[in-house]
Amino acid sequence: MPPATEACLARASRIRLLLLDVDGILTDGSITYTADGVEIKSFHIQDGLGLKLLQKGGVEAGLITARHSEMVRKRAAELKLAHVYQGVENKLEVYQRLLAEQGLQPEETAYMGDDWLDLPLLTRVGLAATVADAAPEVRDAVHYITGRNGGRGAVREVCDLILEAQGRRQPLLNEFLK
Repeated sequence: MPPATEACLARASRIRLLLLDVDGILTDGSITYTADGVEIKSFHIQDGLGLKLLQKGGVEAGLITARHSEMVRKRAAELKLAHVYQGVENKLEVYQRLLAEQGLQPEETAYMGDDWLDLPLLTRVGLAATVADAAPEVRDAVHYITGRNGGRGAVREVCDLILEAQGRRQPLLNEFLK
């Protein structure tokens, strides 16, 4: 995990909700179809554990994605994500509605995206993060850039960052060391 600045850690310490784009963040951005036209996506197991640990540490997680995929629905259900929005044309609108419904302030939210569609959220959240292989304009707009590419454990890095900033990472790790 790349070192985070003090300012980034301060931002991460206030996070109560982490929202993610899917393609290019939870996946490597590839879209594969079988001969029957069925879409296939691959998800990194470390990202899944990171999201479960984050939730166990008291931070909710969710997805806001422009595409719609049965694979995403299934993975989100496996991870028991509290908020899942697929087929979203206006991510900012969904985000603002979610803030109002959950009684959250922007500084209590984090978002992880990798391309231009994500900029409206990345410029409004308390902690904006992206992957190493994100679009240059996105890398320029965020507070934290992971050392890993999308779909390769980058989400886990952000989960660890938040947990570390909130003093919850070591107690969670200690549970595995018993």
